[in-house]
Amino acid sequence: MTVIILRWYIMDSHRLEKMERLKEAGISPYINYFKGNKDLSEIAAAHKDDSSETLQKNKPEYIAAGRIMSMRTFGKATFITVKDRTDELQLYIKQDMLKKDEFDVFKLCDVGDFVGAGGFLFRTKTGELTMCATSFTILTKTLRDLPEKWHGLKDVEIRHRHRYVDLIANDSVKKTFIKRSLIVHLLREYFVSKGFMEVETPMMQPIAGGAAAKPFVTHHNALDMALCLRIAPELYLKRLVVGGLERVFEINRNFRNEGLSVRHNPEFTMIEWYMAYADFHDLMNMIEEFFIEIAIKVNGKPVGYCEGPSGLSEIDLSAPWPRLTMEEAIEKYAGIPVQEMVTKEQVINILKKNCHQKLTTDNNTQMVASWGKGRLVMELFEQLVEHKLFNPTFIINYPKDVSPLAKSSKADPEITERFELFVGGIELANGFNELNDPIDQRERFEKQVIARESGDEEAHFMDNDYITALEYGMPPTAGAGMGVDRLVMTLCGQRNIREVILFPHMRPEEDTE
Repeated sequence: MTVIILRWYIMDSHRLEKMERLKEAGISPYINYFKGNKDLSEIAAAHKDDSSETLQKNKPEYIAAGRIMSMRTFGKATFITVKDRTDELQLYIKQDMLKKDEFDVFKLCDVGDFVGAGGFLFRTKTGELTMCATSFTILTKTLRDLPEKWHGLKDVEIRHRHRYVDLIANDSVKKTFIKRSLIVHLLREYFVSKGFMEVETPMMQPIAGGAAAKPFVTHHNALDMALCLRIAPELYLKRLVVGGLERVFEINRNFRNEGLSVRHNPEFTMIEWYMAYADFHDLMNMIEEFFIEIAIKVNGKPVGYCEGPSGLSEIDLSAPWPRLTMEEAIEKYAGIPVQEMVTKEQVINILKKNCHQKLTTDNNTQMVASWGKGRLVMELFEQLVEHKLFNPTFIINYPKDVSPLAKSSKADPEITERFELFVGGIELANGFNELNDPIDQRERFEKQVIARESGDEEAHFMDNDYITALEYGMPPTAGAGMGVDRLVMTLCGQRNIREVILFPHMRPEEDTE
């Protein structure tokens, strides 16, 4: 892969020359400390209704700081726009309003530099609130050009690889990450309000458990043992429930050694929570409640967004959300009647007819033949239905053979009391009544070990310590996990997970000579 090097990515010799001239004049181009007395948004808010006459009479004075985003010179006067984390403000720079050495410093400034200024406010002929600078200093000299203001930074590869420039150039990107921070805060606030305790569990684990995924493996030298970066915190959180912490949650980072896509990043954020004396219906009610609450606080109404072929589409999040079994969803969205999926042979035939690409190699054909009926039905669902679940929908009652940690249904032992939430065609959450029978759990782990030995790299390992914990007794418990990155995607209308992760994983950069 070749990365195109744009002009802004090259160090500017003219900027280097100006930096040296500042140093020769005894002026530091990287000042240690400067403090404005107001953020730019506070200045704008305090005087948004003041007329030119009011400002001329009162001449309110401020000290402000920010990055220069534009410069426009008219004879002996220059208008510059500075920007801080809150807003923008126009500064009026005129030679006879500054000391000579201060004006000389200004002449060595460029777009992108950080500056500090003091002065009084007035309105221009066009009515724009402006500060007339009566003092001026450079705070940080930049050595690279910013992307051109009106065209911005559009190259997706460069935007993700150099997020710091992306944030400078694209306000919409900054707004997405401000929303992300708010969403995480609101999640934490919701669970604390419900009596949950926030905890931290190990990110390096001797056994990677709690999900079907391939882990990253490293080696601990002092202990001389292999450790895995966690693929999920589940088994540790449930150990805490055994210990009496009956409502726990963790906003956690997980790591899965898998491919990259618009929905997957090897390192991602989840919120996972466990609640004693509750069932999976309680969890679905909670998700519906906090999802809608957060959407209203973030977007002003109960909506999310999904990028489709015709652009951004609004998703109505109003309750109640449908709850369908996997077979019911296949019948509704793929037109395959439930009565035609009774036996394993029937499901294999449907797969061959509708999902032929999954069976094109001998290995795949052999693998599919070894699956139980439940795994086959899930394959049908993933291929034919999942991408069609635009409005929020809970799929419930998952097959036992794809749910090794979930409790079986009393009505049908081959079905588990489990759900997944789909919004905008992607899975956002997974939850179930937790299996707390240590004997049953051991048997399921043993089946997973056999599957791993047969070539399934994502099958669970045996975790004897977790079995020991269950033998001390875990109360009836329900637990769930939700992808925070995907939640942000839904509420912010982003179709690519890299747009909601500040520093997504990228392939190594290769510069061209």
